[in-house]
Amino acid sequence: MRYRELGNTGLKTSIIGYGASPLGGVFGEVQQDQATRAVHTALELGINYFDVAPYYGATKAETVLGTALKGIQRDSYILATKVGRYGSGNFDYSAARVKSSVDESLSRLQVDYLDIIQCHDIEFSSPDQIVDETLPALREIQKQGKVRFVGITGLLLTNFPVILDRTAVDLILSFCHYCLNDTSLERIIPYLQSKQVGIVNASPFSMGLLTMQGPPSWHPASDAIKQAAAAARAFCEHKGVDLAQVAFQFSLANPDVATTVVGLADAEIVAKNVRWLDTPLDEQLLTEALAILAPVHNETWSNT
Repeated sequence: MRYRELGNTGLKTSIIGYGASPLGGVFGEVQQDQATRAVHTALELGINYFDVAPYYGATKAETVLGTALKGIQRDSYILATKVGRYGSGNFDYSAARVKSSVDESLSRLQVDYLDIIQCHDIEFSSPDQIVDETLPALREIQKQGKVRFVGITGLLLTNFPVILDRTAVDLILSFCHYCLNDTSLERIIPYLQSKQVGIVNASPFSMGLLTMQGPPSWHPASDAIKQAAAAARAFCEHKGVDLAQVAFQFSLANPDVATTVVGLADAEIVAKNVRWLDTPLDEQLLTEALAILAPVHNETWSNT
């Protein structure tokens, strides 16, 4: 495993981050023993960054992850969760809800403190509320010792400067914007670095687009994006290579990104992803896959 510094936090994160959303059953039912094996395998292989949220599986992911981590030395892993988004159409970024949400997450995760707390998907609130109410509430919680660092997450990259021009955060989490089909995160990396903000990238497989299984039926990408991804999938299959491997290696190669969060729920897949770190990247194959995806490069979709 390799590690990078997360902004100015002093945290050294594994370049693979464990995305715990699948533990909430959002991609299919996951039993506790399966989840525990996956989490323990990740720890044994050097993954130390775990990302979760109350939104994933209507709090189930936090509960399952907390049970899996029970008994593990607390300072051996970095635990990140979120506030603000709780269910379909259920958003609440008020100071009162933020405070109660942190306490609820601590209880479900069975820990005394969180390393990172994040405003989840800031596009569903107003900048004024995030800057004037949500983040100050989280900073107050930070002073109480319940959380160590504060961040924001979102799909729309333009929202990050809107917040960061007005106040400071310790890190941002961006998803689906540094992967084979979309590298638009690169545009704001110099800006984020100028603000001394740690960078977390999530979903190197673009929410399933860049896998051999293909995207789930609910995937919000346009038909053009899905067709380009299918062409890249067919090309890699013809070459005898897993498209996911190419996508994974590409995303993790960027030294400006501290960690790339991958959704994981199976110990064998955890081990396979870690093995990919030491597998030489076929540069010619990468070049050809990028060419196939070029017509839809940096095209995105709305968050729902």
